[in-house]
Amino acid sequence: MSQHSKTLDLEKYRASESQLENVAVDNEDFGGDSTLPPPPTLTAEEERKLWRKVDLRLMPILSLLYLFSFMDRGNIGNARLQGLVTQLDLTGNKYNIALTMYFIPYCIFECPANLVLKRFRPSRWLPGITVAWGIIMTLMGLVKTYPQLVGVRVALGIAEAGLFPGVVYYLTLWYPRHHLQLRIGYFFGAASLAGAFSGLLAFAISFMSGTRGLLGWSWIFILEGIATTAVGILAFFVLVDFPSTATFLTPEERSFIVWKKKYDNSSVGEEEHFAARHLIEALTDWQVWLHILIYMSIIGPLYGITLFLPTIINTFGHTAAISQLLTVPPYLFATIMLYIFARYSDRMQMRAPFIYGGLLMLVVGFSINISDVPVGVKYFGTFFCVAGSYASFPGVVAWLGNNLSGQYKRGVGMAFHIGVGNFSGAIASNIYRSQDSPRFILGHGLELMFVGIGIVCVPIAVLSYRKINKKRDLIMQEAAQTGGLKYSATELRMMGDRAPDFRYTL
Repeated sequence: MSQHSKTLDLEKYRASESQLENVAVDNEDFGGDSTLPPPPTLTAEEERKLWRKVDLRLMPILSLLYLFSFMDRGNIGNARLQGLVTQLDLTGNKYNIALTMYFIPYCIFECPANLVLKRFRPSRWLPGITVAWGIIMTLMGLVKTYPQLVGVRVALGIAEAGLFPGVVYYLTLWYPRHHLQLRIGYFFGAASLAGAFSGLLAFAISFMSGTRGLLGWSWIFILEGIATTAVGILAFFVLVDFPSTATFLTPEERSFIVWKKKYDNSSVGEEEHFAARHLIEALTDWQVWLHILIYMSIIGPLYGITLFLPTIINTFGHTAAISQLLTVPPYLFATIMLYIFARYSDRMQMRAPFIYGGLLMLVVGFSINISDVPVGVKYFGTFFCVAGSYASFPGVVAWLGNNLSGQYKRGVGMAFHIGVGNFSGAIASNIYRSQDSPRFILGHGLELMFVGIGIVCVPIAVLSYRKINKKRDLIMQEAAQTGGLKYSATELRMMGDRAPDFRYTL
């Protein structure tokens, strides 16, 4: 049975009052819908226009925030070629340790950050942490010693921890689950553009080396930090909170979005209020742990290639300035592939095939680079490394977000998924060692190990989801024949993604 036909069957079951006993009368407020007028009936074209209106308000500022977030965490790779290593005497593994010390607090603070996002309001929390890390990035340009660099990298990890999981969770509060990957693609595409933009910017800033007694690496941190702070201040005036309070929408439009989300993955809406059991449910859910392994299989190669691409290309024999410029084309290619993957994944309402496609691209890219082949061929391989990791990453995040129900369970589960998974970024920070230059056999080999984990885990997830969905199809068919499910609306909400009317996305 196709995914599309399953969706139609599910809608038939969900819509039937006779099949869900005790659900017909349910007055619980969801997303502020009790304060809004009844949802209007929109044509397909009117609905597309509404989502376009939401996109135009949310996606540009979120993409801008993430562009600077990713550029600020990865620009140390560009700074390395502009005198950072020499001036701070980063001998041995000091550079790798400085990279690692960013990831440890970044991973630890992601989950707590998502728990406070709704309480502090997205329109204040997300811009606030952006201003904070912008100031920290500016100060990084003024460090004079290795311990100072490590300390500022730790502070940067703490400040940036709340942005990515916060934005993904925020998007799940606005968009239906099969609209999600394209929107994650929109703002995560800023990360691949950040790689291209950072290379161009570093090339331009390199000509400032010596200005006011500072080398090029200092100016990279200072100017990009000031720009980040400015974008964070702008976000205070642009970002909105939740659909029910969005003043740029009419009351009817707000009502439609809240209604669409309410019945997106449940016949009765999902739980909105926090309870301690949401923590336990998220941390003991088998799919969260399986998706952590899938996440690691993509994010390890992604961070590895992001942090070390300038260094890898520099081993091809070019000058530092030309190496910066040569990092741009792979990121532009990755951005194009990312949007193609995201659009067709949402259209087909499937995640796994596109994640698998990205993993196969990574196999090709790293296999080329670990081989003893000409420089031009290795550069060609970097396109597959960058595109495979960046294009498949939004699908990895969207897949788990699609399959967790209950707002706080999803918020905790996704933050834990991203937080623990990002420890592979800490590993990737240490596998491209200077003594392994120019072939970096150890680094490329370990990246292929990460990819192998994903190649094994993705089919396990698909087969598990398919088996559970088939079992729930049978339960719903039996319920239709016997007069309905024996659950109240409250019980179905508490069951979340374990409810018999919930279907996992493949």
